Amino acid sequence: MKILKLLVALIIAVVMAGCRRTQANQKEAKKNMETQDKNLKTATLAGGCFWCTQADFSKLPGVSKVVSGYTGGHKENTTYEEVSAGNTGHFEAIQVFYDPAKITYETLLDYYWKHIDPTDAAGQFYDRGSQYRTAIFYHDDEQKQAAEKSKDTLGKSGKFKAPIATLILPFAKFYPAEEYHQEFNKKNPLRYQSYRSGSGKDKFAEKVWGKELEPPKLKNIPEYKKPDQATIKKNLTPLQCDVTQKGATEAPFHNEYWDNHRVGIYVDVVTGEPLFSSLDKFDSGTGWPSFTRPLDPENIVEKQDQSLGVTRTEVRSKHGDSHLGHVFEDGPEPTGLRFCINSASLRFISKEDLEKQGYGRYLKLFTK
Repeated sequence: MKILKLLVALIIAVVMAGCRRTQANQKEAKKNMETQDKNLKTATLAGGCFWCTQADFSKLPGVSKVVSGYTGGHKENTTYEEVSAGNTGHFEAIQVFYDPAKITYETLLDYYWKHIDPTDAAGQFYDRGSQYRTAIFYHDDEQKQAAEKSKDTLGKSGKFKAPIATLILPFAKFYPAEEYHQEFNKKNPLRYQSYRSGSGKDKFAEKVWGKELEPPKLKNIPEYKKPDQATIKKNLTPLQCDVTQKGATEAPFHNEYWDNHRVGIYVDVVTGEPLFSSLDKFDSGTGWPSFTRPLDPENIVEKQDQSLGVTRTEVRSKHGDSHLGHVFEDGPEPTGLRFCINSASLRFISKEDLEKQGYGRYLKLFTK
């Protein structure tokens, strides 16, 4: 009976730990999104059925999220049924939240033209009606000028014999579409693919643009690739190789960055991908560099680790697959997390050196 009670207690403890971990992850994700949103800009575009435009723009590097919705009409808090009836004046549209340090508004417009028929003033492909017209809704004078210039350039390019019918309008209000419309391509892939292929949208784009349809690359963002083992062994110290490639742990208090108080960022010693910031570093008393959050969550991978007979969460770099350390739930606010990282997995780049070493996009983090 005592054994049974102990087993039940153990199971409850594991479940509660999992719940705390999930809550911490959700809290961290929300905090990261709030931080990211401050640096994002918004583009509002109407390109026919928003199932397709949302799917198209979600693929772009530098785009954080895409929301389907309605804009440009006269009815408050409109619905899909009202908009689809064509009586509210709204367009089916998307809002694109993007990082201007990675992709420009002009690049978004260039991509936009290649995924619509800009000469159709009455809809898009087999979606007919005012709600399926194309339009660029500018949020400020800078976007207005960019949109007008982009439209003029397209009109003079010779790609289309008919005049460009896409409207350029001031942005007013945007109403997100119902949840079942968001990321429809992922929720209903068969229905989406049937709709898209039947519409003729892709055949039209391929005929007009051909190889120019390739998506744009990130603005001034290098690609981080893991070198071969011979190169890694040549460029790293034996300790760095043991830690990053074999999952070893360096000695506490006798490593390069545990007591480093300089301002800057920490990158993967193997690939250079950005991992942590000095703004999130704290003294955990453990003797290893500790951080409350990653600098760029996309470059961090978490894996279950049972190497010591207990379940821990290992932290690795995404592109280099380097062993970095572990993450624990005993950190300070605002995340409650402690990313305990080996110095041997990191390379520190000071604030003064960010620009010349290709990390100038992070300078704004350290500007008051």
